[in-house]
Amino acid sequence: MKLLVISHACILPIHQSFYADVMDQTGWSVTLVTPSRWSTQYGALDASRRWPEFSGKIVRINTMLTGDIPKHLYKSLFRNILVEENPDAIYVHHEPYGFATAQIYLANRLTGNRPIGFYAAQNIEKKYPLPIRLIEQSVFRNSNFAFPVTQSALDVLRSKGYTKAAQVLPLSLDENIYHPDPGWAQQKRQDLGFSADRVLIGYMGRLVEEKGLGTLLSALSQLGDMPWELLFVGSGPYEQDLRQQVKLLPADKQDHVHFLGYAPHEEAPKWLGLFDILVLPSRTQPNWKEQFGRVLVEAMACDTPVIGSNSGEIPNIISLTKGGIVFPEGDRNALAAALDQLGRSRENRSAFSAKGRESVARYYDQRQLAMTFASTIEGALSETL
Repeated sequence: MKLLVISHACILPIHQSFYADVMDQTGWSVTLVTPSRWSTQYGALDASRRWPEFSGKIVRINTMLTGDIPKHLYKSLFRNILVEENPDAIYVHHEPYGFATAQIYLANRLTGNRPIGFYAAQNIEKKYPLPIRLIEQSVFRNSNFAFPVTQSALDVLRSKGYTKAAQVLPLSLDENIYHPDPGWAQQKRQDLGFSADRVLIGYMGRLVEEKGLGTLLSALSQLGDMPWELLFVGSGPYEQDLRQQVKLLPADKQDHVHFLGYAPHEEAPKWLGLFDILVLPSRTQPNWKEQFGRVLVEAMACDTPVIGSNSGEIPNIISLTKGGIVFPEGDRNALAAALDQLGRSRENRSAFSAKGRESVARYYDQRQLAMTFASTIEGALSETL
């Protein structure tokens, strides 16, 4: 069995680990196609590194509009690659409306029409303008399988007319990567000058308005005498607004908010294990709601309880795992109460973290989901015979 995967995300070695597990458990041959370079708000990424356990071939191709997930295109017609690799199946780890998705689907139709499928995370039904709407419908017609990350994403696909095989495949975690590191956490706490009694409330991710970080700051102003420190690990366009909002906090609280900047992806488990509480206070926008909230699952795997708003998929994850508390988005009083409940009780935090860690191992284990991925593709292949 030969699988060809096209994925801009796999420019980061950590995302290649999923396919290493696919290969390990199935014996398949997997070839990854990634951009040779990818632009992010944190700078350019290059594809020079690979995940140590991934032994498959990696093909790196230059792109146009690099960094633009829906609009980027590979500087390749893909016909030579498809002929040379001659895969049994193709997985395009892009949304069905993406330009790169259309590019690869067209090449496949011109070189043998192999079984092919796509990824989907869009959880709001949007009517796209031409030609994007035509691209999406063409991908639907020519697909053999799809991997929506949530039931909501699957519902959107069905409502838009996708009728072929689909398997909900949540974003997975490798327990060898995401686990607590108490020694690092203790040293980092000391380095940052935080005493053992300080409750470390953390947010990790992009600093953007839709993440509801203003609600978090407002909630902290109501915490009374609970000893806390707020750590923002990440950067983004909303940082300056947040810094201005910090100045509106009571004077004795302002020095307890820390902007620590971007942390490399491979450091994420260490930071998440440092936090006593992880907060994801996302606020739904007219054209967006939280699609998954992977950082919640990552935090729970690192033994950290979570608090999340009821935007998008967040309440579903927390309800399934029992690893934290849900509050109504934008409600600073409810968020303050949740922070107080967890912050003042180490026992409460331990109880939630134990449930979360157990549930993450049950529902989001990468090796289990790699087998679900493989069996879905095998089922789609058998339908084409």
